[in-house]
Amino acid sequence: MWETTQQQGTIMSNSSLGTAEQLRDPNYTPPIAKAVPLGIQHVLAMFVSNVTPAIIVCGAAGIGFGSDQGALGFPDMTYMIQMSMLFAGIATLIQSMGMGPIGAKLPIVQGTSFAFLPVMIPAVAGLGTAGLGGLMTGVLIGGIFHMILGTFIGKIRFALPPLITGLIVLMIGLSLMKVGIQYAAGGVPNMGKPIYGSWDMWFPALVVIAVTLGLKFFTKGLMSVAAVLIGIIIGYIVAYFMGQVSFGNVGKAALFQVPMPFKWGFEFNLAIVIGMCFMAVISAIETVGDVSGITKGGAGREATDEEITGATYADGVGTAVAGIFGGLPNTSFSQNVGLISMTGVMSRHVVSIGAVFLIICGFIPLVGAIIRTVPINVLGGGVIVMFGMVAAAGVNMLSGVAWNRRNMVIFAVSLSIGFGLQLVPDALQHTPSWLKILLTSGLLPAAFLAIVLNLILPEDID
Repeated sequence: MWETTQQQGTIMSNSSLGTAEQLRDPNYTPPIAKAVPLGIQHVLAMFVSNVTPAIIVCGAAGIGFGSDQGALGFPDMTYMIQMSMLFAGIATLIQSMGMGPIGAKLPIVQGTSFAFLPVMIPAVAGLGTAGLGGLMTGVLIGGIFHMILGTFIGKIRFALPPLITGLIVLMIGLSLMKVGIQYAAGGVPNMGKPIYGSWDMWFPALVVIAVTLGLKFFTKGLMSVAAVLIGIIIGYIVAYFMGQVSFGNVGKAALFQVPMPFKWGFEFNLAIVIGMCFMAVISAIETVGDVSGITKGGAGREATDEEITGATYADGVGTAVAGIFGGLPNTSFSQNVGLISMTGVMSRHVVSIGAVFLIICGFIPLVGAIIRTVPINVLGGGVIVMFGMVAAAGVNMLSGVAWNRRNMVIFAVSLSIGFGLQLVPDALQHTPSWLKILLTSGLLPAAFLAIVLNLILPEDID
């Protein structure tokens, strides 16, 4: 109700974009002078969230900030940032324009998924580039599995009620909070050094948090939508004047680079494949929710079966293709769903314009090189907010659950075991390495236990 009212008000105030009927039509294209800024607005809303997973994965692998690759200009991290932009753009185009049955043909913005990080981080931890071949193979196979899910996605939704999905989203946020604090304090490479946790590290991070919150709650429109991005820019400026920004390696970036298939090789790792396939189910359910949110918020109708199936197909194709070229799993971005409700513009062509912008950036290593100059503590301020919001979204989903004794037991056991294993990974030191990777992710054991318990425990427990 609130979204519908807000939408109507926005449409009335933006009558120059088109009639109310036109703005609800995915096939309508607003005047180009206004369509381009609207498309860029979509990019600004998701830009930081899209490139951050690549930076985190590279940091976990030991090829990010503070690594020996710094002298070379972080070539692998720069490349992965590029691929994050390129394949977010390609996946978005597939969603918005469609390829036969693939794609919802709706204004769905795709981007690199945070949800997979609890699986990806332990999979590559400390392995350098040697761990990336197995990771990308897992992304490829997981993407294919994700695409297959599109044929029967509606039939498995029953196994994922709000109790399960809320717990999963909460676990994603909880699993990543440690990363945000580590980054804000100076990053893993600085642990054990005097600089780690110093005021010099924390001050720019706190500036990012303060600016982000201020813009989010005390401004409207683009300033509010891009609050995290603007917060990071302000924190970046502060860090620059504190001598924490270096442009020494920017000049080493090439002007143009073509993606390389299987850049880090092809390696089958059972643990990674299982983890990616499991998370594909979660991601598919999330996409179903996003598609429904777009059609309700933008067009005032329910999503069709063809739109949901096409969106899931596109999710999988985008992820699989990204894996071939060194990108990370893609999914629909919920923040852009909210942006559509806010602007009242349902045009898929507006989103396509934003996708083209991302693709262009993905072919230009200089863009990735500039992003790479953002100090890790500045990025930490941004991810503290983002990961906290993920956890808060999970709590919000759980607020609608009937908290009887049965549901409390399911939640308690799943959270306790899942989060506990992540906090104490040495408890599994005698477990096979592939199984240890899965269990210490925290997310997978929590989700698995919750799904199984929800299916087997009787409903009539008070």
